[in-house]
Amino acid sequence: MEKNKCGNRYSPEVRERAVRMVFEHQGEFDSQSAAIKSIAPKIGCGPDTLRAWVRRAETDSGRCDGMTTSERDRIRALERENRQLRQANEILKKASAYFAQAELDRRFRK
Repeated sequence: MEKNKCGNRYSPEVRERAVRMVFEHQGEFDSQSAAIKSIAPKIGCGPDTLRAWVRRAETDSGRCDGMTTSERDRIRALERENRQLRQANEILKKASAYFAQAELDRRFRK
């Protein structure tokens, strides 16, 4: 199976369908884990992969505690912005020091 443009092997639709199947059919099994082990081969993924999707869906829906996908994405964006601002600040400090030194050199040459 080819990876999609995001680098994931499974489309969001396949993931959603697999998670929905687990939620809908887990009552037919002794445990959620048994449902995952039964459904994973039907989707074409491993049980650990499906288990991760189910955990993420439970967190995102508020069924379980943890950071939601949107919160994680927001933190990543803020960290990226923070990194960019630090780099810009560093460039501005260096430019400021350079121009200050150039101004001092110009004054002493007179």
